Parts: sequence; structure tokens; C-alpha cells
Amino acid sequence: MLELRHLRTLQAIDDAGSLVEASERLHVTQSALSHQLKDLEHRLGLELIVRRTRPVRFTTAGSRLLALARQILPLVKKTETELKRLSAGDSGRLHIAIECHSCFQWLMPALDRFREDWPEVELDLSAAFGFEPLTALTRGDLDMVVTSDPVDDPAVCYLPLFRYELVLAVARDSEWAARRFIEPGALAEQTLITYPVERERLDVFTAFLDPAGVAPGSVRTAELTPMMVQLVAAGRGVAALPNWALTEYLDLGLVKSARLGEEGVWRTLYAAVRQGDQTVPFIQDFMETAEAMCFKNLSGIRRVNLSA
Repeated sequence: MLELRHLRTLQAIDDAGSLVEASERLHVTQSALSHQLKDLEHRLGLELIVRRTRPVRFTTAGSRLLALARQILPLVKKTETELKRLSAGDSGRLHIAIECHSCFQWLMPALDRFREDWPEVELDLSAAFGFEPLTALTRGDLDMVVTSDPVDDPAVCYLPLFRYELVLAVARDSEWAARRFIEPGALAEQTLITYPVERERLDVFTAFLDPAGVAPGSVRTAELTPMMVQLVAAGRGVAALPNWALTEYLDLGLVKSARLGEEGVWRTLYAAVRQGDQTVPFIQDFMETAEAMCFKNLSGIRRVNLSA
């Protein structure tokens, strides 16, 4: 009567807090997820969740099954990983470079989990801000590059992690805090605070300002996200950051955020690997682990629609 997919569904609903977000995590439509849940409830003769609540609340029966899912699914995952290691050999190398200053927020927990499952894989992590990481990838010096700027190269395969929105962090008392969105021209007389990397590698320029032919009044750099937020909070400028990287600062009330343009600026974060390496078992497992950690810990991100 019970299947692993049922347990995964209940766990996803609990993690996401709603059927809509759970369906995105499971890569199914909301109607398909609702049908699966109703079918299970019909077979059991019990309701499992309380509808029309947010976050979703579980009934007593639903809570019992959720507890089972929390107990069983990690064991299934562990066994699947062990079988992969047995079939492909458990050693290898995964040297990663990141082009995202904020990526440590989700990447470090993912690496910690990965080390537990693949202790014989040699891990190394570096920031790809002072060299050409894709060249190093194709040359064999690196095995993965985390980037939001894919380059057309037949030797490279881009594995999508998630979609995120680039938003503008502004001071709490800024007049922009109440606006629904910000037009590019509004930044013409503002100080834009950015990470210390080339302009061509900053999404706020390539995806928002440059297409409109607008340049900010001035540019100031800061190495770390907390430093950028402190400058914004003090009224020293504005900063374009991933929505998920701003969540904790918004919750603390340090800054406000505004959408860039009426439709927003959405970007996709990828893990780039050499063509062919996407089938390596430990790389596949790393992607599954990273995706799970991202959607568990980050707010405002979306799954990539691979059929689009």
C-alpha cells in the first residue's frame, strides 16, 4: 500500500510548506501531486493533511507517516549511495571553483554531507575570481565550476542547480523600499556596491543596466555580503544580490529589497563539468545532494524547467 514515492511526497510537502512548492521540488504538476495524495488517502481511508492552511498541517495519521518518511528515506539514500560506490569504485577527485561570492551559504553544508557519503573522493574548493575557471575546467585542473554565466562550449556540460531572482538591497528608510520595482535609469545617480570582480561578470550590469544603456553614478566594492549589507543599511549605496542571499538580513530588518524591472531579473545557477563527466556516479550524487540542500535551506529559489 505504501510506496517510497508516497513518503517522498509527504516529506516534500512538510519541507516546502505547501503543495505548490512541493510539486516544484518533486518535478511534478500540482494537480498530479494532489491526485497522488488523494489516492493515498483513499487507500488508507484517512486524511493526511489539513487543507487550506499555510504552512500545511498534518493530521495524526499524516504525522505518523511523516515520521516514517524521516526515518526510512535517509536509510534508502545511504544504501543507494553505497551501491553507486560499489558499482563505480568509490575514489575520484572533485575540485570545485565558484564564481559566486554568496555560494558558501549552501555549498559548505552540501560538501559536508557529500564527504560523509564519498570519503574517498578528493575534494578541493577555490574561488574563481582571479583566473579563467572554464579554461581550467577543460584543461583538467578543475572538475566543476559553479557559475551563472554559461558559455557555449561543446566540451562543457552545464547542470542546472536552481533559478534565483537578483534583487536590489536598499536602506530601510529609502523611498525605493516602497516601490514595486526599480527601473535601470534610477541607478544613474546612485552608488552601486558590488563584489570586486570584473563588470562583465556582474549580473546587475549584464542583465539589467547594460541592455538599457545605463551606468550607475559610482561603483564601490566590498569583499563580503555582510559588508555590502552594512553599507546599504547605512545609506552608503545600493547593492544587487541574489534574493536567497538577502533573506536573513531582510528578516532582521536591516535592509529592504526591490525588484529590478517590472518582470524581475531571474538567473540560473549551474554546475559546469566536462562533457561526459555528468554521468560519473559521485558527480551525480553531489548534484542530488547540492540540490536537496539548496531547496531545504534557501528561500525564493525555483527549480529549473528542463522541458522549457
